[in-house]
Amino acid sequence: MILFAALLLLTMALGLWRVLRGPGRVDRLQAVQLCGTSGTALLLVLAQALQAPALRDVALVLALLAALLSAALVQLLRRGAHD
Repeated sequence: MILFAALLLLTMALGLWRVLRGPGRVDRLQAVQLCGTSGTALLLVLAQALQAPALRDVALVLALLAALLSAALVQLLRRGAHD
């Protein structure tokens, strides 16, 4: 379980690096989605390892927020392309 958590943290770190240094807006959007998905997976792995069911609820909320954020960023990118 610790190995999975470490790999997910590495994935999130690489995604954050892409958000900060990404060559384009679409790359940054995909990196934000990667961070949301990896964060959700990390919370689910920790919930299983630590036997903490409250972390599953937090993972669900994070997944919903990540989906809403992605939809909002797509709309923002569309408006920016037309201006």
